[in-house]
Order: sequence, then structure tokens, then C-alpha cells
Amino acid sequence: MKNIVVLFTLFLAACSSTGVIPMDDGIYMIAKRSAQVGFGPPDGVKADVYIEANQFCDKKNKKVKTVKLDMTNSGFAKPGNVSLEFKCE
Repeated sequence: MKNIVVLFTLFLAACSSTGVIPMDDGIYMIAKRSAQVGFGPPDGVKADVYIEANQFCDKKNKKVKTVKLDMTNSGFAKPGNVSLEFKCE
């Protein structure tokens, strides 16, 4: 049972998001780590950060404008990561 709790905790930490972080000049950032096992791009996480960014901008009656998108593919013992910098316009 103890192992299951530890694995579940690691899984939750592996797919956690920073949430929307204000930067400067009206730019915001969201970063999220993929819980994907194996090799490949973290496309699901990319969709998640865009959903979060759109929800944030929708509250301001604005649309997301991507400033910078960084994606790191997952690999052997390495989770994928997505970092999105955006503006609401």
C-alpha cells in the first residue's frame, strides 16, 4: 500500500502545472511537465497549457497570442516539458 501512495504522489507531481505566472509587459507563462512514459513529444501537455491560457484570457474577454513555446520531448527516464509564454490580446 505504501508503494501505491508513493507512485500516486510521483504521478501527481509529474503532471503538475505552474499555473499562470505574470512576467513583464503583459506577458504570462505556464509550464507543465508530462507524465508520459516513453519517447515522443508531449502533445497532450501542449494542449493542456493552451487550454489553461485560453481560460485565463477568456476571463479578460481576450484571445491568446503565443510569444514563445518551448517543448522538450520525453525520453528514457526523462519526462517531457512544455513552457508557453503568451499575451492576452
